[in-house]
Amino acid sequence: MAAGSNAPTASEYIVHHLAHLNTSGAAQKKIVDFSIINLDTLVLSVLLAVLAAWMLHSAARRVTSGVPGRFVGAIESLVEFVHEQARSIVHGDVRYIAPLALTCFVWIVFMNTMDLLPLDLLPRIGELFGLHYMRVVPTADLNATLAMSLVVLGSSIYYGIKIKHPGGFIAELFSAPFGKGIILAPFNFALQLIEYAAKTVSLGMRLFGNMFAGELVFMLIALLGATATWWGFGLHFLTGLGWAIFHILIVLLQGFIFMMLTLVYIGQAHEGH
Repeated sequence: MAAGSNAPTASEYIVHHLAHLNTSGAAQKKIVDFSIINLDTLVLSVLLAVLAAWMLHSAARRVTSGVPGRFVGAIESLVEFVHEQARSIVHGDVRYIAPLALTCFVWIVFMNTMDLLPLDLLPRIGELFGLHYMRVVPTADLNATLAMSLVVLGSSIYYGIKIKHPGGFIAELFSAPFGKGIILAPFNFALQLIEYAAKTVSLGMRLFGNMFAGELVFMLIALLGATATWWGFGLHFLTGLGWAIFHILIVLLQGFIFMMLTLVYIGQAHEGH
């Protein structure tokens, strides 16, 4: 940046865009802080959940006995695909598990898609209303992705208890994977806790890491357009277009991976060691 300019430097621009609108009234210093609520993540994730629910409900209301339209046909194909995946992975009743997986996929895709909006669009609109910080991709917030992975953890524990009954579930905690025995019980229990923790953390970190990296690349591309040179604008347009097209795959792939791992973890709860 030129000397004496009021425009932010590259580092200031990125740091500003990585700051959340939160209950502390200042930029968040930690990646995960349970004492602070990221209001932008909370509000946008809820609004996108409502939008996703409205879309699915709208498709359900349009279902008729005749030939479905393109919109209804696309939703029906998605529902059938998720249901078949649930049936192939979970060896049990999937009446509630398949809708959970469908919700994960659609909601995460909606949240990921926010990364395809122009980087400064919503933050600039927010500034008109006095909101100086705003991150528009909920899945680029580790608090959100870990919260979703905790729901998956709770679901897997719930189905583990439901299928194996409380006694069988607790017995498995102390008897797998090394087998039964008083000496082996502490080691079994420790490994079970590590397994549950590793699944939960990796599930949330995987989604967060990919979306955070994608968001950061968009910020770096945006800085090319601030060079005020013809080649800067050219690279800004070409790299931005190329990354946006490639990012569509990431948006869908991350939703698919989270959905499939949700089914895998719940499916494992139906099976014994």
